[in-house]
Amino acid sequence: MPQKLDFPLLTMAVPRSLRRNNPITYVLAGGLCIFFLYFFFGDSAQIPSLPKYGAPRQLLKSKDAASNELSPPSLPFKKTKLLEGEVAPPPPVVHYHMNNVTTTSDPVGNRESVLILTPLARFYEGYWDNLCKMSYPHELISLGFIIPKGREGNLASDLLQERVLKTQSPTNKNRFASITILRQDSEPPVAQTESERHALAAQKERRAAMSRARNSLLFTTLGPTTSWVLWLDSDIVETPPSLIQDLASHDKAIIVPNCFQRYFNKDKDAMDVRPYDFNSWIDSPTAKGLGEKMGPDEILLEGYAEMATYRSLMAYMADSDGDPRREIELDGVGGTALLVKADVHRDGAMFPPFPFYHLIETEGFAKMAQRLGWRATGLPNYYVYHYNE
Repeated sequence: MPQKLDFPLLTMAVPRSLRRNNPITYVLAGGLCIFFLYFFFGDSAQIPSLPKYGAPRQLLKSKDAASNELSPPSLPFKKTKLLEGEVAPPPPVVHYHMNNVTTTSDPVGNRESVLILTPLARFYEGYWDNLCKMSYPHELISLGFIIPKGREGNLASDLLQERVLKTQSPTNKNRFASITILRQDSEPPVAQTESERHALAAQKERRAAMSRARNSLLFTTLGPTTSWVLWLDSDIVETPPSLIQDLASHDKAIIVPNCFQRYFNKDKDAMDVRPYDFNSWIDSPTAKGLGEKMGPDEILLEGYAEMATYRSLMAYMADSDGDPRREIELDGVGGTALLVKADVHRDGAMFPPFPFYHLIETEGFAKMAQRLGWRATGLPNYYVYHYNE
């Protein structure tokens, strides 16, 4: 057992005058003051500022973030005209603190930036009007569009840019943070009438092309400060103004509302609503059995009598008097209105243009996210509305 050694404690009395007036004390105190002043009021690009709610801001104060075309698409970029012989400035070096990019149930209070992405084959006035009515702060919203090649795509592009010029005018205080418009290098693989778009025979080619368009749009526009990605189809013409806040308040990695359509019911001789999007579902043993018998290049599709899967469809779980905050867990999701935490995409979840576990596009995305550890949630009693052709 080790012995305990006792040593006498030596102390030396220090004169009170030295304790008060020692120059080293003043030097140390001054150094600490300088340190704290720098910490609190130093370079804002290195130490992000805090809003009134106490959470980190997602949009950096640095205006250099988009001063060059090679910068990340976080802020709008305007190419400057160079004089003859003038050399363009080099791309800026911008520091992004990714740990400060939050995705919370209070995205407005925490100043979380939202990227709204829309594949645009046709331009609907109702879509743009509804977009502009959204109550989420527009300075925190960036928009991204991808438009197909061809005559119809050209018309959609012209109509979109016409509205963009009005909305983004300097006199409009409610303009969006930035807008990116991409043009595809290929035409749509099938005709764009509603009946032809939804024919079973056209689905694999059509949805593979849609997946490629979605991925191109996503990978081009997703910035380092993006918290949420809202996929919103161009034919969604009616949503609650608080759509983003309502969906984000559930704090789910992937969340989708129920997509319906308003129409004139001849039997009732009045306007009525009906389910539209059947791609949000809970899997079934029948569907799994069908997949096991399929070849590697075959896909399962939902909403077709020729392919009965007996999945539980969220479209048929709606209750007009039900709680709009009611949640269900989903295995497949539709993309008409789909809110995704940006980290899900950063983890690698994309829209497979190939059969992924016999699923493709948005349903394949839900499966891929599930394989990465993310789950999808549906809101059967919260509605958005599709344009009725």
